[in-house]
Amino acid sequence: MEPQRITPAEVKQRMDSGESVVFLDSRSDEAHRQADTQIPRSIRVPPDQVEAHLDEIPRRGLIVPYCT
Repeated sequence: MEPQRITPAEVKQRMDSGESVVFLDSRSDEAHRQADTQIPRSIRVPPDQVEAHLDEIPRRGLIVPYCT
């Protein structure tokens, strides 16, 4: 499956409809340290450590990676 872009409004609509949505924080370590906010309950998956975190990523529902 190819990744698709999704707008914040589309994510909200899908969350409001009860769909399972998981946010993956894929910012670099430096960007993550410098950030003053993060999405609550997001899963931290640095881009260079994806394989080490595969078991933390749900297999069902909408997966929304984000970075800066």
